Amino acid sequence: MDGRLPRRCWHPTALHHVRLTVTDITRSKAFYTQLLGVGPAIDFVDQAHEPAARQDPHRFFGGCTYALGSQLLGLRPSAPPGDRFDATRTGLDHVSLAVDSPDALHRAADRLGSAGVGHGEVTELGELGIAIPSVQDPDGINLELVATLPAAGDGS
Repeated sequence: MDGRLPRRCWHPTALHHVRLTVTDITRSKAFYTQLLGVGPAIDFVDQAHEPAARQDPHRFFGGCTYALGSQLLGLRPSAPPGDRFDATRTGLDHVSLAVDSPDALHRAADRLGSAGVGHGEVTELGELGIAIPSVQDPDGINLELVATLPAAGDGS
């Protein structure tokens, strides 16, 4: 094989979902509901302590899932108590969640601050054309909220 893709090769068009492993599903559900401003679209958290639910993909392993546009963010309660996320280990570095505009980004940061959720300052990364604040979930998973900055001369 010379490294070229076959002519009729499939390719992904978007992320469908991301599922995060958490230590305390009730705590994480409350945090993500506050962070996202909406409740889960699919919720089996009330069954999280049932051994069968933790093995059953039809009950989302006792977790919950949030609808974010056409993508999903799920939580699965299978990490041992006391475990902590580490961005320097193989696997996930962070999750970046898009918002509609810089104004929406500032409103989200204000809402989180009012709710007592600690977060970084809204920082403009002009060379990348985005603005972000960072936040960590209860298990230490790094999250970013991201808004695209208006182009110079855009007037937006």
